[in-house]
Amino acid sequence: MIKANNPSLQSWVEVAKDSDFPIQNLPFGIFKTEYLQPGAGVAIGDSVLDLTYLYENGYFDGLALPAGVFNQAFLNDFIALGKKKTSEVRNRISELLEKGNEELRDNVAARELALIPKEEVEMLMPVRVPNYTDFYSSEDHARNVGTMFRGADNALMPNWKHLPVAYHGRASSIVVSGTEFHRPKGQTKADDAEMPSFGPCRLLDFELEMAFITCKENALGDPVSAKAAPDHIFGFVLLNDWSARDIQKWEYVPLGPFLAKNFASHVSPWIVTMDALEPFRVAGPKQDPEVLPYLKTKGDLHYDVKLQVALKPEGADETVLSNSNYKYMYWNVSQQVAHHTGNGCNLQVGDMYGSGTISGPKPEEFGSMLELTWRGENPVTMKDGTQRKFINDGDTVIMRGHAEKDGVRVGFGEVSALVLPAK
Repeated sequence: MIKANNPSLQSWVEVAKDSDFPIQNLPFGIFKTEYLQPGAGVAIGDSVLDLTYLYENGYFDGLALPAGVFNQAFLNDFIALGKKKTSEVRNRISELLEKGNEELRDNVAARELALIPKEEVEMLMPVRVPNYTDFYSSEDHARNVGTMFRGADNALMPNWKHLPVAYHGRASSIVVSGTEFHRPKGQTKADDAEMPSFGPCRLLDFELEMAFITCKENALGDPVSAKAAPDHIFGFVLLNDWSARDIQKWEYVPLGPFLAKNFASHVSPWIVTMDALEPFRVAGPKQDPEVLPYLKTKGDLHYDVKLQVALKPEGADETVLSNSNYKYMYWNVSQQVAHHTGNGCNLQVGDMYGSGTISGPKPEEFGSMLELTWRGENPVTMKDGTQRKFINDGDTVIMRGHAEKDGVRVGFGEVSALVLPAK
């Protein structure tokens, strides 16, 4: 067992029972305050632990960390130290926060400076994202979409169960939770129109996803095996990969997503480490037909993470639209890395890799409005009595996720975004 994952651990920091951030989690992020420049922090309960302060005051002495590694606007340099070193840091933070440890607990001045109430911080993008890849790895989602547009007999494309399908997306438009954005514009073409037109998207949709972030590079030309893939993955965030369905329908042939996907993708600010998710690994679905040798994996490589999507109309209460689970993925992250690098593609520190829309087998587990309303044919009714086929201006979409086992809840917080009218 990883030391910091011990379910019996308790912290001297007060942590509510339903908190996403107990001592067994300790996710990393970047924050700033009215008085502090951007720097690295760790979530514990309703507080943020300032890692720059801890470093500068000797609490990490003996770990041989580079000077200034936490006093930066992104976590890239820290996670590039490697899984062994970042795990040592997480274990040390766990020690400092453990109920019986008096080092920080009994130093009143240090404690007050190091622990900052969450309402006093602004969370920022946790990493600088050099590259972004979005997979398409939920069989239920792929089958739903294929059924809508090609029919049940031809729902999955011939390659789908042989390789983790993906496309390269736009890294520059990935933004942190809470960032407002404008409804995108693009070309669309009505079925009965002779010519396309340019204007605001009418069929704006969310996509419920998770994303992993890489912390280790491979040289150009050197594939990463499925077995070695976990050494390259630091942790996970929640991802809302927005889609403009009407723009997408017109533009995606012959080269795939473009303006329909590159206007905004929102991520949760806290990176939950692979170490923290270790207790929640589960078996994935049986892969049939058998995959090629370079994609074969052993053991439980999926994660039992409960996911929820809610929609909050302007001035109204939120309505829960979906409750799904990350364990429904067909392809696991090790297979995704192995395929991504199978041609020698070089990964970079901070790269982000979306899972693709996560849908389960039941309608209440679907991960997009496209599926929940079945192309708008079955509108969803909100608590305020209004209906949605897709997302309206003034709507806020909120995604949450957590794993729970042995009385321990490890969560991601949330990723939310308000849709503003098109400019």
